[in-house]
Amino acid sequence: MASADLRQELDCSICLNIYTDPVTLRCGHNFCRVCIDHVLKTEEGSGVYTCPECRAECQEHPALQRNITLCNIVRSFLYTRPDQEETGIFCTYCVDSPVPAAKSCLLCEASLCDKHLRVHSKSAEHILSDPTTSLGNRKCNVHKELFKYFCTEDAACICVSCCLIGEHRGHQVESLDEASEKKKEKLRNVLQKLTTKREETEKKVQSLQERRREDQDKADSITNRVTAQFSDIRRKLEDLEKRVLSEISRQEESVSLSVSDLIQQLEKKKDELFRKMRHIEELCNMSDPVTVLHEPDTGDLCDTGGRKRHYNQVHDVGDLDVGLISETLYKLSGIITGINTGIYVQEATDILLDVNTASNNIHISGDMKTASWSHIHQKRPETPERFWCNQVISTRRFSSGQHYWEVDVSKSGHWLVGMCYTNIDRRGGQSLIGYNNKSWCMRWYENQYTMRHNKEGIRLPDNIPYDRVRIYLDYEAGHLSFYSLCDPIRHLHTFTVTFTEPLHAALWVWRGCIKISGGVRS
Repeated sequence: MASADLRQELDCSICLNIYTDPVTLRCGHNFCRVCIDHVLKTEEGSGVYTCPECRAECQEHPALQRNITLCNIVRSFLYTRPDQEETGIFCTYCVDSPVPAAKSCLLCEASLCDKHLRVHSKSAEHILSDPTTSLGNRKCNVHKELFKYFCTEDAACICVSCCLIGEHRGHQVESLDEASEKKKEKLRNVLQKLTTKREETEKKVQSLQERRREDQDKADSITNRVTAQFSDIRRKLEDLEKRVLSEISRQEESVSLSVSDLIQQLEKKKDELFRKMRHIEELCNMSDPVTVLHEPDTGDLCDTGGRKRHYNQVHDVGDLDVGLISETLYKLSGIITGINTGIYVQEATDILLDVNTASNNIHISGDMKTASWSHIHQKRPETPERFWCNQVISTRRFSSGQHYWEVDVSKSGHWLVGMCYTNIDRRGGQSLIGYNNKSWCMRWYENQYTMRHNKEGIRLPDNIPYDRVRIYLDYEAGHLSFYSLCDPIRHLHTFTVTFTEPLHAALWVWRGCIKISGGVRS
């Protein structure tokens, strides 16, 4: 009864089978790792995680702690009391109906239930074991005797006759129990190592899962900021559009009123001129000279001054004030400039080259930002920190945070740009960045662009402009990324490293120059 109760306590409430790699939730309930992982994944979109046993809730993905004690109990239970019904081994003598076997007799090569076990021979040669189907494997094929010993020279189980008169005579042998215990000890050592590796793997998985959640949170935060920024941009653009259209409408209405007034005046003038023209035509058709001569001079009828005044009014009506409209639209540039305030874009890190590390074949400019190859020896003092190869590193070092810097490069000569640890070698070929395990770089050499670390290279495509390169460092995340600042910007490669020491910017150049571009907002 107690055994049955214990067996029930070792069942996972999700799969209803004995625990496999049991883990514990914060509420204290245990589940198979695979089972609870599947349940929690189905709840990721709901924003709340619940325990399948007690329905306890938590807002964040619960940490799964391996229950080592329960794991040992399960392992011990399965080892000492195998489930008879699950073995599928039945009593040899119960022919009417299958009855689960309790033991197997190695001598009789038969399995027995509890009933037949009570009447089975208790003599020493009748060796009982846990139920098994491989009874024939327990006897020697030559002498048909039970295995009693283990030959260490041939790594084989043997009987007494094999040891005394057979092919294993004179070999070093051990009892089966002794040999079994030695092998179990080796297996335990292997198991311990595997357990340690598995726990390390689990920690890495948990770390990656945590990293994935952090990346998701970071992406959600950036997405929210971008969405809010574009909503604000759309609102500002809509307001600006309304103002511009309103200004155009106001100016159009003002000009239209002025034109309408002038048209009315000119219509009146046109009627007056038509009346005068008819009067003159009538005078021209009169036959009485006295009446014609009594009329005033025709010059008074023309009124040329008024015609000139109206002509000037036509040109003085005015036009749409395009300048004012352009001034209103100029506010659009302010909206675009303001985008950077919504999404933080840090400025390039100011990098200065350390002349105390520069090779004597490298010339450093006065602003400490350009490294040029020189065939003239610079006559700097030889010190432990100075490179022998054509190389130089930055004065500033980085041991945390996010930073980027940019370099202007060309296809003339050869160059390497990247980052390295402070303790990189300063002598010999192993001191070149990218040619050891303490540095990472992008290389232009023999008409090929490659990314290099520890002498291994990855070739980059040739169809990308590489005039300016950005190097971006996220120290805590362990990312060192390279970009080509063409249009559009192209990601070239990212080294993923667990940085353990401070980093410096590093340059190597031969028959050319490299210029650092710093302090420019991207």
